[in-house]
Amino acid sequence: MPKQITLDEAYEQCNSSGYLKDQDEIDIAKIKTMIELVDATLETADSVKKGLDQKSNKWSIVYSLYYDALHKLIEALILFDNKKTSNHWCLFAYLCKKYAKLELDWDFFEKVRTKRNGIQYYGSPATYSDFKEVELQIKLYFKSIKDTILDKLKNI
Repeated sequence: MPKQITLDEAYEQCNSSGYLKDQDEIDIAKIKTMIELVDATLETADSVKKGLDQKSNKWSIVYSLYYDALHKLIEALILFDNKKTSNHWCLFAYLCKKYAKLELDWDFFEKVRTKRNGIQYYGSPATYSDFKEVELQIKLYFKSIKDTILDKLKNI
């Protein structure tokens, strides 16, 4: 099993490799559209979730939708910093490092990212218990990150 990399190591690798890119300006319209897409993705995920039993083979869809919504919300947040990144790993590293006041858990992001990558690229399905294991924390992070974005929008 590969060694778990720390947040500081990940952030440094992302910076030194050029994966964290500067943007010219803050695009408020884009941020607002991204929030709308996140809300629609969550509504879809919750709709799908309602129709599933614990043994369903469709929990990977719900897991992926929640992950994608979280990813998109974080992308919207870092646009306020005039930043963009070309991969999820660096996106999460930037978030945890630059928004430390939100007290987000780097290991949690690594967990959901690697699970989602397993679903997306390696045919490793998510189960009901996989989803339930992360659902509450993802919802808490949604609220915290979205509240941060809405506060920033009020101050522009």
